[in-house]
Amino acid sequence: MKKILDKYRLCFSNKKFVYSVIFSALFLIISLIFNFYAGVYATEKASNPVQDIILSNTSPINVDGTFIYGPLIIWFFVSFLLLSEPKRIPFTLKTITLFVFIRFIFFSITHLGPFPDHINLDYSSFLVWAFTSGGDLFFSGHTGLPFLLSFIFGYNFYIRLFFILSSVFFGIIVLLAHLHYSIDVLSAFFISYSIFKIAETIFAKDWKIFNDNI
Repeated sequence: MKKILDKYRLCFSNKKFVYSVIFSALFLIISLIFNFYAGVYATEKASNPVQDIILSNTSPINVDGTFIYGPLIIWFFVSFLLLSEPKRIPFTLKTITLFVFIRFIFFSITHLGPFPDHINLDYSSFLVWAFTSGGDLFFSGHTGLPFLLSFIFGYNFYIRLFFILSSVFFGIIVLLAHLHYSIDVLSAFFISYSIFKIAETIFAKDWKIFNDNI
């Protein structure tokens, strides 16, 4: 406990670090607000669905519980990792913000309609619309975010493996539920890697602090 408190004293005695944490948290909140309204817009403007080689040849499976509550486990785990090592907060939050920002731009300009036989979700539920509005298809956040986290926390083999397996698992889940097209899932791996490389460059100082003494 004393060791963790010492980490907090060291980090939060630095004004630049404090400003960086505040800046990161503020812009993450702003990006999530934009993400919500962009999702509403994309859902309203959704056009016709298209054929998909996987979805067109499989029946949907009701995995709504895993779709909704699974990401919460990821968020709790990430929160634990950051709270136990506060120096990693700025880079992680800024990179996630970049992910959210790029994703809502993508699905705001791609108005593909959901696949017709997708499972029904209760969009009046906070836990549902916190993760999807129904029209935010390209690219899959359930797949992309864990894969992005696998690069951020790649210093630990087991943590990285957990996020990679989570990414593959959620990719399968959204396909089983017919909540995403195959291209939404497959593209998420490539786009998430690209987002990490961009973050690694534009948030280089935070990335250096993240990796100090690893």
